[in-house]
Amino acid sequence: MNIKELTPDSDKSYEQLKLLIDVLQEFSTTLDIDKTLSHATHLVRRYLQAEGVTLFLLESDDSELVCRVCVTNSVDITGVRLRSDEGIIGRALRENKTQIVRNVAQDPDFYNKIDVSSGVKTRSILCAPLVFKGNCFGALEAINKNSENGLFEEQDRNLLSILANTVAMAIHNARMAEDLLFQDRTKRELALARDIQAALLPGNSADYPVYGYNVPARMVSGDFYDHFKLDDGRICFGLGDVSGKGINASLLMAKTISIFRCLGKRIVSPSELLTVLNSEIYENSTHGMFVTMVAGIYDPENKSLLMVNAGHQPPLLRTKDGQVILQEIAMAPLGVMPDVEYEEYRLQLDDSELYIFTDGLTECWFKREELLGNDGVIDMINRFSEVIPSDRLTTIVEYVTRWKREHTGYLFDDITMMLISGNESIAYNRTNRDA
Repeated sequence: MNIKELTPDSDKSYEQLKLLIDVLQEFSTTLDIDKTLSHATHLVRRYLQAEGVTLFLLESDDSELVCRVCVTNSVDITGVRLRSDEGIIGRALRENKTQIVRNVAQDPDFYNKIDVSSGVKTRSILCAPLVFKGNCFGALEAINKNSENGLFEEQDRNLLSILANTVAMAIHNARMAEDLLFQDRTKRELALARDIQAALLPGNSADYPVYGYNVPARMVSGDFYDHFKLDDGRICFGLGDVSGKGINASLLMAKTISIFRCLGKRIVSPSELLTVLNSEIYENSTHGMFVTMVAGIYDPENKSLLMVNAGHQPPLLRTKDGQVILQEIAMAPLGVMPDVEYEEYRLQLDDSELYIFTDGLTECWFKREELLGNDGVIDMINRFSEVIPSDRLTTIVEYVTRWKREHTGYLFDDITMMLISGNESIAYNRTNRDA
């Protein structure tokens, strides 16, 4: 039999099927789940001829039931909270079974506090759990049938059970859609955050002696690098790594690089600059986060470097004859303790090249069960030493991350490199620099 063959003469069957079709159709065509739940509850009350119908949803890790919809001519209990194990509604959830109670006064599980506070007199209850795919969302409850005997019938219980399953399915689908919408919105916001972060990092130029490259492990990065010209022609540079990953690290990254750029244009002493930066991060960072960083000033005229290492991976100096020397002078990371006075050291670059990088490079899985390590980084620096500096960092990082990307599809940590080149083959001139 289909709906077209039914007539009002088969009252109950016709009305039940019509109600189910109306509810299903509305759930399938609306995006406003709250409005639809309210409308469905009104339909249930009208069909069951109940004095009131309420829809409770589980909250607080399923420890509480909260009335989300209340349809009644008496007291509105929307917002009322119950423990999820209280009353007949709690029993419906425990037993995962529709409850029909013809006389609540004789039921030991009846919870009368709502009656006491609202003034409503509950005589009979029909309550069905909202369950879909093994997940319980709450319960649909009707009280006091408006009929000659005032009692709910077995067919009322069957119908409410079917409607409760339909409501549960609608809630499940709505939450799934909400999660997908949230994920899509989050992805778009993270993509925008990544674009903003990328805009904070300076580009590379073939006639400029400082180069940088950053590859985030996720959408956003906790690593950063920066370099910019000072009024006297020297170059302020810095590379850092924020502890942790994700949004918190990326926010601290953005803050640190912004402060570094702002202060670095007027505080030309690397030690003083990092001392001030440390105090700022210490006072405002949360969750025990900190920053490791190498910062300094490079003078392209005499090829000298003045640097400070705040707890960061030791830089590598590659000399003209191919020797690689580890620069192991380091002090406390930024943000770990107050009142740190950082000491700077001088390095003569001449025709050598200085590589600064984050531990995402040394801890990169270069092969199965084989981390790159410092020795691996040295091998890569030597292997690609003939690649022009503006392309060299990209070449190194893409080469060493190839295995990880091919076998897992992701990187474990951000990777950032900086190269300061004193090689005479770099045609760096003051005219281009100051342009």
